[in-house]
Amino acid sequence: MSETSIASLVAHLPASANTVPVLNPSNGKKIYDLPQLDGGQVIEAIQAARSAQLDWAQVSVVERAKALSELHALMIADEAKLLDLLQLETGKSRAHAFEETIGAIASASYFAKIAVKTLSPTKTKPGVPVLTKTYVEHAPLGVVGIITPWNYPLALTMLDVLPALAAGNSVVQKADNQTALTVLFARHLAVEAGIPAELWTVVVGDGEEVGNAITNNVDYVAFTGSTATGRKVAARAAERLIGCSLELGGKNPMIVLESANMKRAAEIAIAGAFGSAGQLCVSIERVYVPNRFKEEFQEELVKRTESLKIGRSNDFTIDIGSLGGYNQLQRVMGFVEDAISTGATVLTGGKQLTDLGPYFYAPTVITNLNPNARMYAQEVFGPVIAVEGYEDLDAAIELANQTDFGLNASVIGNEKAAMRVASRLNAGSVNINEGFRASFASMASPMGGMKASGQGRRNGTGGLLRFTEARTIGIARGLIKLPSRAKQYEKMAPIMRLLTKFLK
Repeated sequence: MSETSIASLVAHLPASANTVPVLNPSNGKKIYDLPQLDGGQVIEAIQAARSAQLDWAQVSVVERAKALSELHALMIADEAKLLDLLQLETGKSRAHAFEETIGAIASASYFAKIAVKTLSPTKTKPGVPVLTKTYVEHAPLGVVGIITPWNYPLALTMLDVLPALAAGNSVVQKADNQTALTVLFARHLAVEAGIPAELWTVVVGDGEEVGNAITNNVDYVAFTGSTATGRKVAARAAERLIGCSLELGGKNPMIVLESANMKRAAEIAIAGAFGSAGQLCVSIERVYVPNRFKEEFQEELVKRTESLKIGRSNDFTIDIGSLGGYNQLQRVMGFVEDAISTGATVLTGGKQLTDLGPYFYAPTVITNLNPNARMYAQEVFGPVIAVEGYEDLDAAIELANQTDFGLNASVIGNEKAAMRVASRLNAGSVNINEGFRASFASMASPMGGMKASGQGRRNGTGGLLRFTEARTIGIARGLIKLPSRAKQYEKMAPIMRLLTKFLK
């Protein structure tokens, strides 16, 4: 992207004398200097968004849906630019940038199609049939604060921003400094599609200062990030009695069944563990394999891992790109070094690839992981997968559930047997014969976590309705005067008791 194009996107941010350099993870070179806003500027943005929302709420759902449909078309037309931006800011491969982009494009189409039906008033069963009528309306909340991470900036933006706008809200979004251009370009396309510019404001700056300004002043918060920060967001939302949805960390297991083909299982594992260099909340980080197949599985997994092409290229010749930056590299290296120091065996990888760029790290397969290793219970968030054998399936399920997290899981093997296992796993999504894509790609299916992996769900009708308040409207039709005095209640009591039998 040219300096002029970058400047035109950054111009949509409020002016600030403070800036931070943003580096290309693939080569370590500076892309541009990003303005940093303070809390006061964020509060001003929220106030402006609140004024704009009043008019947007009066726009029909049909018209809002039309804007999303137009956005869908524009995203398809500008797919190459979206891919370029994602690669520039995240360092991921073209294939993984495409995987993210196609999901974002699908979200625009999905919410455009379901908005009218989902948000239209719904007639419900009345308490007193014939004499009364009841309806449920879905009113917008006001200003929605959305806080998105750097690792999947386009998809996670669209999966939250678009339903919030479709529901009649305005949005103030804190984009991560590393991936602000991707978010700003997505917003540019939305404005071009007919969504008023003042309805979607992007802010950037210090995470705590900007994040606090958002959570202290908006009407709802959708947060994607670490469990530690998510707890703080939830606590502040509770204090203010506003809603929030949180998509947090994971320590996602894969269970390989006796019925599985080990070659196929290994292929699924590399896709599930190394997509976007493992920097995805739903990535597989641990695999449980029957002891009698463990050696075979490890051989197949290592062979496939070592065949992956790592590097940087704006075409589909590379399988895995760079880590997201210096902090990510240090995080992954720290986990692997700790695992080795506590007795783990590295079957392949476990090293930085400095010849490719400053933050490249070899996809890594580990076995014999000590329960005392940090990696055993904590999320690595990198291209590292640990293999463990099991003798008894019940024990494997117990190990899979033996975590504070519950975001995603995977079961490989006979479909019916895998379904039985899936129902016993404490995870918001379970993928059978796939790592994460079968569930993650379904816009109609709820996506979120159990336990410390979050609360609430994105996607599906619930992912749209979370940005609304339900308003019940009851109508007394006046056919019979409803009781207001004690004796009137006494006379109507037999009829009312009879009616309760027919309520559904």
